[in-house]
Amino acid sequence: MATKAKGRVPSSKPAPAQAPAKGLSRDEAYALGKKLREACPRESHAGWTPPKGRPDAVALVLEAEKGRMPDLLPLRHGRMAKSAFTFYRGAALTMASDLASTPVSGLRVQCCGDAHLCNFGGFATPERKIIFSINDLDETLPAPWEWDVKRLAPSFVVACRDNGLSDAVAKDVVLTCVRSYRESMAEFSQMKTLELWYRAMTAVELIADLPPARRKMLVKRIQKEQAKSRGEELFPKLAEQRGGVPVIRDLLPTIFHTPDNPPGEIQKVFRDAFDVYRGTLPHSYQALLDRFEVRDAAVKVVGVGSVGTVCMVLLLTAGDDDPLFLQIKEARASVLEPYAGKSEFANHGQRVVNGYRLMQPASDMFLGYSRGRTRDFFFRQLRDMKLGPLVETFGKEEFSIYATFCGRALALAHARSGNSTALNGYMGKSDVFDKAIASFSFEYADQNEKDHSALMRAIKAGRVEARFEEGR
Repeated sequence: MATKAKGRVPSSKPAPAQAPAKGLSRDEAYALGKKLREACPRESHAGWTPPKGRPDAVALVLEAEKGRMPDLLPLRHGRMAKSAFTFYRGAALTMASDLASTPVSGLRVQCCGDAHLCNFGGFATPERKIIFSINDLDETLPAPWEWDVKRLAPSFVVACRDNGLSDAVAKDVVLTCVRSYRESMAEFSQMKTLELWYRAMTAVELIADLPPARRKMLVKRIQKEQAKSRGEELFPKLAEQRGGVPVIRDLLPTIFHTPDNPPGEIQKVFRDAFDVYRGTLPHSYQALLDRFEVRDAAVKVVGVGSVGTVCMVLLLTAGDDDPLFLQIKEARASVLEPYAGKSEFANHGQRVVNGYRLMQPASDMFLGYSRGRTRDFFFRQLRDMKLGPLVETFGKEEFSIYATFCGRALALAHARSGNSTALNGYMGKSDVFDKAIASFSFEYADQNEKDHSALMRAIKAGRVEARFEEGR
């Protein structure tokens, strides 16, 4: 049964990450983590019981949409309604509210805030190496480390069920994920500080652990994405010439211009925001950005959870055949803020950028932030050898391999900002913590199915408007 979280930070206070304690030896830090089991036993993480007065799940879906673009909300509802898994992806606020009622050990890290399995993947570093890490950090905030683990593990149960796999398979996958997290944290706790900071999960490392057939498939996919990553590959798909000027092609319903932002016209307010963004980049990258000219901007609808927020694609060129596409995403308050404390950054774009730089071994060189009239934003490249999971094609073997990757990547991200030795001491060498999280994952997956059904009933009754896309 879940118990009330210990040591919750009032939302009026900033929520700094808990840095590794200075002056403690590894033995002392390990003992500190182990002692935390007394107040918060590892077994206490097992199971899920909705807290008394739990907010209505549909109401929380609607609560998360305040301030979003109203015309896009039916599309968001349609995507969330498609399956229990897509509902889970869009219900970050619902789960944040639920996690606030669960036990926490007292250790904090820079959390992802929405660490479901689709928010991990491969991408290119500025040195053109492909690494695997968390790649969506819109909700990042310092918070209890358990919350990320408890967001990740149930996502495998939900996804396995969505693909028609048995709960026995899902249990093996979840245990694999949590074991990978725990054992990787033990490994990272033995590293020197800089050695850990330089550590990355490279494509070479991932491929080496795969069976020959899977290795061959992944190599082919990497090669395919490397070709797609070049701007000239994206340009004919996303852009067209109008009056001799390159502009972004309208591809409804996911990419389009708005009446106040016609093709090829960049409004002053946008140029001012772009100038602010430029100033957040290192000087060397400012010089690189200055080689390009802003040509056009259009709305781009992305994902499930982000639908309705202001997300855009920006076209820049350096000459006639040298394009650069940037993605602009609205940065709203993290869903964790009501439960873990407010961000120390006044600009939520800066909060997100700081999270990327803390949690990823390497980040996009065009990563920066800005502010519009009333909204915060962060910028990054639209696509840079991005390798997302093809979850709908996964069977038992693929889920198991991917669960190992995600558990290890999350452990590395947490170890960079938190006390890896104390975390290792808390989890220990046995599988007690693994089994507890597995138990929680199945019961929370059941809860997610109930919440998804509630949304379906609300749509059927006409209380929530939904628009469904063909072939999606």
